[in-house]
Amino acid sequence: MKRVALIVVALALLVPAAAHASSGNDLEQGRHQMTLATQGVTDALDAYKAGDRARAYTLARNAYLDHFEFVEVPLRLRNPNLVLDTEFTFAELRNHIRSGDSLSTVRGSVVKLRHQLQDVDRELAKKGIAAPIIAFLFSFSILFREGVEAVLLIAILLGSLAAGSAANYKKPLGIGVAAAGVATLATWVLATVVIDIAPVNRELLEAITALIAVAVLIVVSFWLIQRLEHRRRMEFMRARTAAAIASGTTAAFIGLGFTAVYREGFETVLFYQALALFAKGLGLYVWLGIAAAIAALGAVGYAIIGLGKKLPLKPMLITGASILLLLSIAFAGNAVRSLQSA
Repeated sequence: MKRVALIVVALALLVPAAAHASSGNDLEQGRHQMTLATQGVTDALDAYKAGDRARAYTLARNAYLDHFEFVEVPLRLRNPNLVLDTEFTFAELRNHIRSGDSLSTVRGSVVKLRHQLQDVDRELAKKGIAAPIIAFLFSFSILFREGVEAVLLIAILLGSLAAGSAANYKKPLGIGVAAAGVATLATWVLATVVIDIAPVNRELLEAITALIAVAVLIVVSFWLIQRLEHRRRMEFMRARTAAAIASGTTAAFIGLGFTAVYREGFETVLFYQALALFAKGLGLYVWLGIAAAIAALGAVGYAIIGLGKKLPLKPMLITGASILLLLSIAFAGNAVRSLQSA
């Protein structure tokens, strides 16, 4: 158990450190995208001057889709009014170009848009506090809530083994739990790759991911529904443990440990994929939330499994579920925005 505690502490310390460079790169990349967006609308104006309306429209559209959208989500957390104003001006510019309005009208939209993009760059350079706190709390709540349920399931399984005089099967059970952890990481990698290379509109894919996450979050956030589901799952896991003891095979206990944990892992992957789309540019705070959740889960796991303590988990789960319910609202808004873009 001491080794596990040391591993947990190491992970909690290493995770945010490893993510810090990535978060800084996201910020710099976002500001670079604003430079490219500004150049894009300038090129659109030049193309319009030259009489090439089709190219001007394409350049203006790409400045929005390829560059401004990179920072739209994190910027929405910082300054939603600026996002709406900038989106409106982008749409206004495209409409002027498509309608063949006068050069002075198009130039006016471009000048206005340049100023707004400068405001976006300044906003990104600020070290705001609201958006990082939101990203941290959402990230912490996802992993902590799913992790606590996994810890409870493992505790139930270990208790059932002890009650059934089958403590010698703890090792294969642990192998199953470890395999579930590896499978969860593999699922994360696979989901990331699929989102990156899927031959469909990215905004549509982001919307689908967010909507699925919303549906699952709503189900797990209502504490009464969760309580009933939790009781059924506990009874189900006890029955499976009894069946595994009766079979007396190592594979049965490996499968038992795997299935007990992987469902929580799959939900965690789904929620973090949606959070990654929602909190672009705030990666450091998402990872800090993960690190804090790992540390908290280490303490909870040690108290429940190592010391056999009964903790007031219900208030913690209700609080976590309430935060996740708020997260589902944020995901829903992000899904609507992605569908509109698609």
